[in-house]
Amino acid sequence: MASTARIPSVPAGPAVPAGPAVPAGPVPRDVLGRRERARGALLGLAVGDALGAPAENMKPSEIRARWGRITGYVTEHPAGTDDTEYAIFSGLLLARHGSALTPAHVEAAWHEWIADRAEGPFRGAGFSERGTLENLRRGLAAPISAQHRHAWSDGLAMRAAPHGVFAAGRPDEAARLAAIDGSVSHDGEGIYGGQAVAAGVAAAMAGAPVVAVVASALAVVPDDSWTARSLRRAVTAAHLGERAVRAAVVIGGYPWTDLAPEAVALAFGAYAAADGDFEQAVLTAVNMGRDADTTAAVAGALAGATRGAAAIPPAWSSAIAPARGTCLPTMAGHHVLDIADLLAPEAPDASAPAPADKTEAPT
Repeated sequence: MASTARIPSVPAGPAVPAGPAVPAGPVPRDVLGRRERARGALLGLAVGDALGAPAENMKPSEIRARWGRITGYVTEHPAGTDDTEYAIFSGLLLARHGSALTPAHVEAAWHEWIADRAEGPFRGAGFSERGTLENLRRGLAAPISAQHRHAWSDGLAMRAAPHGVFAAGRPDEAARLAAIDGSVSHDGEGIYGGQAVAAGVAAAMAGAPVVAVVASALAVVPDDSWTARSLRRAVTAAHLGERAVRAAVVIGGYPWTDLAPEAVALAFGAYAAADGDFEQAVLTAVNMGRDADTTAAVAGALAGATRGAAAIPPAWSSAIAPARGTCLPTMAGHHVLDIADLLAPEAPDASAPAPADKTEAPT
């Protein structure tokens, strides 16, 4: 696929290329390769988002009453939601700044790409994003911009996978970058959820087995946090199936489904229940309902990084087109595969000519 990536202009900062994967210990040679895993992670995120969107905020009983069991797309024109567009947003930030990313860079991008422009029909997306935008427009800066009623949401977790792709094999670095990204919009458990996702994807990008992916996620969040407790309960129940995972995590009767500790735990539980299998992980997440687009997006990113892009059913992956900009108009035209290629460039071949620059500024 020809690259169509366009990196929006942001205040200047030194671009830092992604370093090589640095696993915690000796691992077998990665036969999939970093580019294949990167594409799997971000394409998997977009596929999970599109599969889960129709079931968002639904109970399993409601899903069964309407579709039976969801086994594929249930809409004629499946597409990603704010989860995919915000993941593209974070990926472009990393492509521009790399490991030099700072809260000031993130804040500037929120202003230039979202807050200071007309918004799409989603009007900036969920509660945490709305609160952040309102604070930024009032002149508040990070981390005060993250002081709103939904700082604990899964809005960072849904856009954290690119950090794991960029910092492949370096879960601690992935978690550090996710926290910087989240400093503008999230706090506390909202940050922890994003860090867990970023670290898990980073471990999967290095070929870690499922148990090590989960351990990497737990290692970067406080042991006594709500996120850690929920994640442990979910993966402990995973061998019993999706009903057990849901029962171990979901707070019955609580109306909001975008709790980061819940959504992240459900996603990891689905991933663990499937032992990393892409199709099973994503469909498990979708059929558990709640914030199904986000849980399936995170499960898809983890499983996609684990098994690679080739593990995604072609009928699902072929439906993913460039972002429509429904939520973030500035992200329109970007394809997640192009973002993956920016974050995981192939090793240069000394005998080949240098590739042409395929990035362009937005109009």
